[in-house]
Amino acid sequence: MNLRQVEVFRMVMTNGTTARAADVLHVSQPAVSKMIQELERSLGFDLFQRIKGRLQPTQEGQLFFREVEQAFLGLTHLRGAAARIRDYGSGELRIACLSALSTNVLPRALHAFMQSNPNVGITFQARMSSNVRDLVASGQFDLGIVADEIDRTGVEVEEFAQFRVALAMPQGHPLEALDVIHPSDLDGQKFIALAPEDTTRREAEAVFERAGVTVRPVIETPYSTTICAMVAAGIGIGLVNPLTAEPYVDHGLVLRPFEPALHFRTLLITPPNRLPSRNLEEFIKQLRGAI
Repeated sequence: MNLRQVEVFRMVMTNGTTARAADVLHVSQPAVSKMIQELERSLGFDLFQRIKGRLQPTQEGQLFFREVEQAFLGLTHLRGAAARIRDYGSGELRIACLSALSTNVLPRALHAFMQSNPNVGITFQARMSSNVRDLVASGQFDLGIVADEIDRTGVEVEEFAQFRVALAMPQGHPLEALDVIHPSDLDGQKFIALAPEDTTRREAEAVFERAGVTVRPVIETPYSTTICAMVAAGIGIGLVNPLTAEPYVDHGLVLRPFEPALHFRTLLITPPNRLPSRNLEEFIKQLRGAI
């Protein structure tokens, strides 16, 4: 079996007769018939039944045609990818990001990048940092933006940015009267906590322990956006990235500075042993600008 035989088979299936397939392929009808016969011999089953001089696809032929169509769709994608690579370098970017930056920094960076690179295809996913790390380490994604608690083996790591923690509370909460929140202000408060493995959560717990403060976790979540939504709904208070909280401020949520200073620290990660494309370098530049 060779690609030319498969192409001839596909033309017969899509055009209905060997004569029309021959016209499309600019070959003779006997040449088409011969290649179909050779393909059947190599496959070990009949692709067509010849009924009153007309070809009727067998059930096996129809099943084989489905697989052929999938293969040709793949070839079409390859041609498109090759054209994008020729014209724009690496013709697509695959980016994965922790949830906290997926609704603020990433959209701004993508908008700026796409203004000057409108033909570059973008794949974007918001995931937990550990999942982002796995996607990048396996080479499925070109860039990851993650929290600093990830396993750093198997990826190239670069410091990205840090964001000072703020305390989020529902509008009308008693703590809203304070200009700055200290650990002692949180004793006994209903608390929406980050996941146990989160570095910032562990640092906050150490601060609370030193201050002799006990908060009451009512919900745990790995997502800062979920904390903001829960706070805005009046469920409790939580430590958040102020950037993540932007859409919720004055919509059920109030922010106050927290002392002592805690930070969310983020990293950029890329697959190992892979030179960044021109497009990736430009996007990282836009990403840093969006901070």
